[in-house]
Amino acid sequence: MVTSCVVTGGARGIGRGIAELMVARGHRVVVSDLDGAAAAATVAEIGAAVGVEQDVRDPESHRAVAAEAARHGALTVWFNNAGVGDDGTLASLEDEQVRRLVDVNLLGTLWGTRAALAAFGPAGGDVVNIASLAGLGPVPGYSVYAATKAGVVSLSASVNAETPGRVRVHALCPDGADTAMLAAQDPAGLGSQLVHSARILTVTEVAQAAVSLVGSRRVVQTLPAWRGGVVRTTTLAPGVFQHAAGLFAAQGRRAMRKRQR
Repeated sequence: MVTSCVVTGGARGIGRGIAELMVARGHRVVVSDLDGAAAAATVAEIGAAVGVEQDVRDPESHRAVAAEAARHGALTVWFNNAGVGDDGTLASLEDEQVRRLVDVNLLGTLWGTRAALAAFGPAGGDVVNIASLAGLGPVPGYSVYAATKAGVVSLSASVNAETPGRVRVHALCPDGADTAMLAAQDPAGLGSQLVHSARILTVTEVAQAAVSLVGSRRVVQTLPAWRGGVVRTTTLAPGVFQHAAGLFAAQGRRAMRKRQR
């Protein structure tokens, strides 16, 4: 059976890495991206099926992408990867930044998940949502971003429990990855400094972890695995974490200076 797969935000970074791995697995991959030209270029370079210009904030766009995927094979996998990473405290972010974070990261994932569930055939399929470790605990400097990713984790777990066994919904929660999104953030911001206090993951590591969830029964996967427990414990002792955050931020600043040399 010829199968198709959708990767949103697939023109670059983690999305492109996922798309490339799924092409290697034999899927006919639909690469969607807000930058349609970049999506088309990626398709030509990695041998995917088609590139589609998509604004994930539009529910109808997801149904159109699902219909496009169906023209290339039975849709069996959908990666909700598209996301934005505006960093800053809740008080410092502009209204439009807050709205964009919620509309792209949370609602975009919700619309994509709905479209995938409606488009999967009798054999079922997998929805893999790219969340973040930030969605599992407090991350000062990333308050709105973290809230959207916490919503993605909750959405994934709840929808997975709602669906029949032939359909699986997963949330991947990676630590900071070496992407253009991270590079664009303010190095003086607390959120960015906290992320750099740990080893920065490669795009390949995150893409491989995302693809490995396909067919599995794992609902929430952290990357690295051990970091999930550490982040969750910070919610149990907020006073201790507030003190430790300064220490981690200082470590992150040192790491960023070292990377710049």
